[in-house]
Amino acid sequence: MDTALAILLLVNAAFNVLVWPRFYGRVAKDPRARDAAGKPTRFLIVHAVLIALALVLALVSAIAGVIALVD
Repeated sequence: MDTALAILLLVNAAFNVLVWPRFYGRVAKDPRARDAAGKPTRFLIVHAVLIALALVLALVSAIAGVIALVD
């Protein structure tokens, strides 16, 4: 059971690392991402924060998965 949970954590980490950066690219190209002066809008800032948090959680999941596999 521990091995299955460790693998699940690693799959979760891989999914987040593959999906979220691509999503950021789409958000950054969205017309709502910048105002008329070219400054980032709240739309871009909020999405960037959410994506950063998802990537931090991916890192934590990867570390926990590796630790679970080693133990």
